[in-house]
Amino acid sequence: MKISFIGAGNVSWHLAQTLENAGHNVAEVFSRNVKNAEELTKYLYDAKVQRDLNFADSQAKVFFLCVTDDSMLEVAKQLVLPEDSMLIHTSGSKSLAELDELLRLNSDVTIKTGVFYPLQTFTKNYKVNFAEIPICIESEEEDVEKVLINLGQDISDITYLINSEERRVLHVAAVFACNFTNHLWAVAQEIVEDNELEFDLLKPLINETFRKAMSAENIFKAQTGPARRGDNKIINQHLLFLKQQPDYQQIYRVLSEGILKKK
Repeated sequence: MKISFIGAGNVSWHLAQTLENAGHNVAEVFSRNVKNAEELTKYLYDAKVQRDLNFADSQAKVFFLCVTDDSMLEVAKQLVLPEDSMLIHTSGSKSLAELDELLRLNSDVTIKTGVFYPLQTFTKNYKVNFAEIPICIESEEEDVEKVLINLGQDISDITYLINSEERRVLHVAAVFACNFTNHLWAVAQEIVEDNELEFDLLKPLINETFRKAMSAENIFKAQTGPARRGDNKIINQHLLFLKQQPDYQQIYRVLSEGILKKK
């Protein structure tokens, strides 16, 4: 299947290469930053750098819209696609209805829509195993849904039909599970390194915490630490230690209170 990508960020970087490895052909890559498109096409078989958003003459059938949610409106205003092509966004938070509305207001031809949301964190040049990534699919069009299911099954062992509301729930949960957790690790790294200690000392603890969470039926029952024990003396000592870092002190207080309330 011929596919084109609108956007050359982290998701496109991984998805385009993975789809080509599964036997599909990426025809074009567009990015507002042309250098990003040029960089991605170096890793693809015969993809061309698309210099503008007029894809009217493209041979692609599926167009992956991999841009930030805030950019979608501006892209939709300039985007020209072939009649009856499929525009597929990869956002965790944008509803299918919002994409339909953007096209209704800005496109002169019939474009079918869908969602192909890989539930994973992506960074360029960090390898991921797509076979283990859940692919969340949504479309009101039966033929689009079938195409997306086939594409999903070509690259992943886990493909789900998930509507926009369910995807929004997953995205909120994913921010807690991934983005906030990563931030807390970064805070921990800063705290130890600012005090001339090595972050490596914490890595066995992080690994064991992750292992227990993944094997626990009820993750909260695996919770440990001063808040889980209700040890307010230690909590207050830690808050005092963090007095020169009020943002981190506030994070510590809010999370400790949340754990205490669940006891």
